[in-house]
Amino acid sequence: MKKILLLSILLPLLLACGEETVRNTVHQAEAISDHERCHQCGMMITKYPGPKGQVFLKRQEHSVKFCSTRDMFSFALQVENQRQITGLFVHDVANTPWGKPQDDAFIDATKAWYVYGSGKQAVMGPAVASFSSKQSASQFAQEFGGAVIGYEQIDINFLEGE
Repeated sequence: MKKILLLSILLPLLLACGEETVRNTVHQAEAISDHERCHQCGMMITKYPGPKGQVFLKRQEHSVKFCSTRDMFSFALQVENQRQITGLFVHDVANTPWGKPQDDAFIDATKAWYVYGSGKQAVMGPAVASFSSKQSASQFAQEFGGAVIGYEQIDINFLEGE
């Protein structure tokens, strides 16, 4: 009886430790194949220009991928998805062609700088162009217009143009 009682006390603690391991998993961005579709809108990801995004979720081995950073943020900022996210990646536009972003140019989205409101178009309208440095984002904004912002400034209201 003591063993059962002890097990019933320790089992939740052991499971909680496993949960923390999932949250602290270090991810690497994955390649996007020519046949993958956007998790948000269903469009073919590599068929369109502009930076793409991908999100790692708890209890999923592979990331969910998006045809644009805008779609990725629209998904990631939904309250029901926020607690499930264990990693976010976007293309560094300064290190890859706009027309066909390459898989080796993915960076951590939480450390990136963004340009919103530029003249560059992505899949479905204005791009949220992503960069690894504020300097690269500023140069892009000077050339194509738009405002340079940090990751923390992106929210649903921002994406809706408010």
